[in-house]
Amino acid sequence: MSSLTDKKLNKDRYSQRGTSIAQKDRRLAWPRMGNISLSMEVIANTLGAKPVIPPANTNEALEIGVKNSIEGICLPYKLNLANYIMALEKGANTLIMFQAPGSCRFGNYTKMAQKTLQKMGYHFDMVVFDMYQSKIKQAIEALWHVTRCINPYRYYKAFSMGFSKAFAVDTAERLMFYTRPREINRGDAENCYKKWFKIIGDTNTIGGCRKLKKQIIEDFGKIPIDKNKIVPKVYLLGEFFVLLDPYTNQDIEKTLGELGIEVERQIFFSDWLEHVLKPSIFYRKESHRERCVRFAKDYMKRAIGGECIETVGDTVYAAKNGIDGIIHVMPFTCMPEIVAQNILPKVSKKEEIPVLELVLDEQTGKTGNITRIEAFADLVIRKKLRKENEIKK
Repeated sequence: MSSLTDKKLNKDRYSQRGTSIAQKDRRLAWPRMGNISLSMEVIANTLGAKPVIPPANTNEALEIGVKNSIEGICLPYKLNLANYIMALEKGANTLIMFQAPGSCRFGNYTKMAQKTLQKMGYHFDMVVFDMYQSKIKQAIEALWHVTRCINPYRYYKAFSMGFSKAFAVDTAERLMFYTRPREINRGDAENCYKKWFKIIGDTNTIGGCRKLKKQIIEDFGKIPIDKNKIVPKVYLLGEFFVLLDPYTNQDIEKTLGELGIEVERQIFFSDWLEHVLKPSIFYRKESHRERCVRFAKDYMKRAIGGECIETVGDTVYAAKNGIDGIIHVMPFTCMPEIVAQNILPKVSKKEEIPVLELVLDEQTGKTGNITRIEAFADLVIRKKLRKENEIKK
């Protein structure tokens, strides 16, 4: 392929234009996914864009997504499409999305969504970038296409605050997961998290954002907990979107915490952001992906896309490090996670670790899942108590 063709493809990657929009009139939107909007909003504002935040995922959003999606497509796509529609209805005219390689249909989300939205009569620009190709370079080029900002300091400020907010909110989540099953007064951990979530959203200086993490740790440390309580630890792993979105995973982390289980989610937005954007020469330790590849080698020879190898590798790692159980969540028809789903029974048997599979789509009833989660929680609690009694003997 000629270098001229390469340049044309690279240019087209950032803009699949549906209309012509003046920079001053651009109103930028992106899909809801976990707490991504905390970082994206401050980045967009700092670079001079006008962000449009779609409402949080709800039954209304799901209904819109299902109505306008092809049959058999996965739940994350349906909600992403609904986010786009709701943002366009609020005045957005520029939609931004990243993509990834592999067997996951995620790489085709934007093309499918663009055609669907155009058929529905919407006029917009779709800005797509593959951060796995050249890390932060792709992100900066995509943001430049949207904002035309040429001030290096504003990029530094935008990414500094965006990263700091991501790490701060994920720190608060981790501490909530640890504190919730041990708290003396039910609700203290969640109230503390909600308080800091608002503070993180309202903080808009580099210095203020960098102080957040330390302040959050200190505040959670004041919550009264039962330090002697025997609390099993369960790894929550699976597909990226359903792990990060509480509506999609039916708030499973809260359910487990209230059952006396400490959740350790294996994917956080800040960890993924650092892995994708940070140049590999700056890694001082083995990355999460590298660890998973190493531990999955007896069951998988290579990554096939999505979070498949992470799911398998984290399960093996958990078994070898005293974790009490695994809950694997995935969207119905998710191709990489279907592969992992078929490998996990072998891993569970060989590594002697219980695994609960939860497959989610718009038809999934919460009551049925809670019954299965409660039974699994009872299993791991009894397993943990038996282990502790054997140690005492």
